[in-house]
Amino acid sequence: MITCFIRYHIDPAKKTAFEQYARNWGQAIPRCGADLIGYFAPHEGSSTLAYGVYTIQNLAAYEAYRARLAADPLGQENYAFAQSERFILREDRTFLKLASAPHAGKESSR
Repeated sequence: MITCFIRYHIDPAKKTAFEQYARNWGQAIPRCGADLIGYFAPHEGSSTLAYGVYTIQNLAAYEAYRARLAADPLGQENYAFAQSERFILREDRTFLKLASAPHAGKESSR
């Protein structure tokens, strides 16, 4: 299992638009095959950093998921919404795997 962390730099004057974008992904991402942990908008501290986080089985599954998301009507609408409203100034994506397991609250796999 890998976790995708998306770091967004957003226009702080368009935070409400980003929140709508996040709610839309909240429906489309799970439907297309990833396990959405959540989208996070600025609250305290930085007014320009936001995050999206989801897990997926592996990079091959990610490629298939991205194709489904690109073909999904709400996915297409959300991509267009972000382009037209220009609230995302930068988007960085990284894939990480859990390195601390087992840890408190999780059962050991040994």
